[in-house]
Formats: sequence, C-alpha cells, structure tokens
Amino acid sequence: MRWLRKKRVLLVILVSFLFLLFFNTNWMSWFYPIHYKDEIRTQAKAYDVDPFLVASIIRVESNYKLSRESKKGAIGLMQLMPDTANWVLEKKQKKNVTLDELKHEPEANIEIGTWYLDYLSDHFDGNPIAAIAAYNAGQGNVGSWIKKGLWDGKLDTINEIPVGETRHYVQRVIYYYNQYKDIYKEF
Repeated sequence: MRWLRKKRVLLVILVSFLFLLFFNTNWMSWFYPIHYKDEIRTQAKAYDVDPFLVASIIRVESNYKLSRESKKGAIGLMQLMPDTANWVLEKKQKKNVTLDELKHEPEANIEIGTWYLDYLSDHFDGNPIAAIAAYNAGQGNVGSWIKKGLWDGKLDTINEIPVGETRHYVQRVIYYYNQYKDIYKEF
C-alpha cells in the first residue's frame, strides 16, 4: 500500500512538472530553435528585414549548420551561391571578405544573405513572397514568371509557382516564419 502511495505522489509531481513546463515556458522553442540570434538581429535591423524571415531562410537553407555546402555549391548558413555572394560583395564594396569567410563566419554570411534578401525585396517592390521565391530561383526567373503571368507573386497563389522546388521552398520558409512568429512573439 505504501508503494502505491509513493507512486501516486510521483505521478502528481510529474504531472505538475509537465503542466508547469508546457504552460510556463516556451517549450515549442525546443523543436524550432533559432541559433545566431544576435547576428540575425543585428543584420536584420541594419537592412530593415524581418528577423523571423532571415531565421526562416536559414532554417530551410542550412538548418543552422554553419559550414554547409550544397551539391550546387551554395555556402554557409544562408546558402549563398558563390557568384551571387561575389556580386553582393562587389556591390557592398567588401573586398576584404572571402568566400571562405562566408562559409565559416556566421556574421559575414548572415550579413551578405540579409543584404541580398533586402535587395530582392526592393527589386520586387517590397513583396516578401516574390523575394523569398527569388532567393531560391533567382530574380530573373521570378521576374519572368510574374511578367508572363505564370505567377502573380502573392502568398495565396504559391501553388501557381511554375517550379516545384521553388514552390516547396517558399511554402517551407513561410511555414517556419509562422512557427517562429507564434513561438517567439518578438525577436
């Protein structure tokens, strides 16, 4: 009988702990972590880009794995293509930053990726959905889709994006963006 009583007490303690854990902490952040928050926050503020969007792109591109290199050659957290990275470095007049640094230095990679995301947003008149698509497919491709009427660049017509990889990419970025906004409330 005494053993049963101890079991009940342990059960009550466990249930109380779980209750406190789930209702008094941000437990969902365990499943949707944001790494490099300071770097993301700094660069997002510098380029007036939503930090949750930057975090979402990093999550989809590299899952926060710093030195990741794709099969196509994209590098770092934000998976920048070398030609794009070199173009951005030239536009920003950052002659002292190398591709190797973009691969291994989170702040440098996040800065260049965030600048490029801001550039794409400006290019598409502040349309974040078109900018996300262009981050994956290139601004020329997305511009062509919109010009030809294949896609209007809007959130509610993502299913009309003519390339499956880009359609899925945009959907994933938006999914993580919404999760991050719900979980963290503010950055």
